[in-house]
Amino acid sequence: MAIPKLNAYALPGAADIPASKVDWVFEPQRAALLIHDMQDYFINFWGENCPMIEQVIANIAALRQFCKQQHIPVYYTAQPHGQSDDDRALLNDMWGPGINHHPQQQGVVAALTPDESDSVLVKWRYSAFIRSPLEQALKETGRDQLIICGVYAHIGCMTTATDAFMRDIKPFMVADALADFSREDHMMALKYTAGRTGRVVLTSELLPVPQSKAQLRALVLPLLDESDEPQDDENLIDYGLDSVRMMALAARWRKVYSDIDFVMLAKAPTIDAWWALLSREPRP
Repeated sequence: MAIPKLNAYALPGAADIPASKVDWVFEPQRAALLIHDMQDYFINFWGENCPMIEQVIANIAALRQFCKQQHIPVYYTAQPHGQSDDDRALLNDMWGPGINHHPQQQGVVAALTPDESDSVLVKWRYSAFIRSPLEQALKETGRDQLIICGVYAHIGCMTTATDAFMRDIKPFMVADALADFSREDHMMALKYTAGRTGRVVLTSELLPVPQSKAQLRALVLPLLDESDEPQDDENLIDYGLDSVRMMALAARWRKVYSDIDFVMLAKAPTIDAWWALLSREPRP
């Protein structure tokens, strides 16, 4: 009846992302971020110091930082403790008393603590829209795209994405900023969303600039033709990076660094050199 003890698995990468039926373009001025159920109670089922969860939290933190820089509103869902039987209703049958027996674990994980500008929604059912002001708040602020991350992918996150779709709000499920009971459950949620209700993306696709050298490498590797992976100081052109893809990266990164262009990237096409450019303080 209760949530089982959970084990880590390999988060989806670029090769695992199912093709989405829709080709919606992410538009920051139309988007909002939903950090779903990232409470200590739900995260503790993986135990302490789980590398997979640490990566998920890092990806969500990067998304949150980007959204704040772009004035994208940030929403959280959080189940309350002390729910009555009427409030909890069928959740008791499916999951037992849940957080009611662990009030000390109600808070959002420390690395993602909401601040005064964030909106925390009381979570009553799988969908974040049920008995909450989320839909009205999105419409009042002209937001019709919803970035979804958090736990658990195949339960609340997927249900919220489906509910958003039925309310004419475009969901973007962030594959590597979600976690689930198992990789099979995780991939099922991604495949269902991609084929029925939304678009599935990676964290790096939403961030105009990688937040670490590891994220830069993860972004670049799928663009190469060679099966071998380059060292950080090796020429990416020798590994199959072509000028078209390099120009696309320059255009993307120029949104944050106005001095970056194709010539600058082509002059020193290595992970080390590009990270030196991207780890600077942004200039308008």
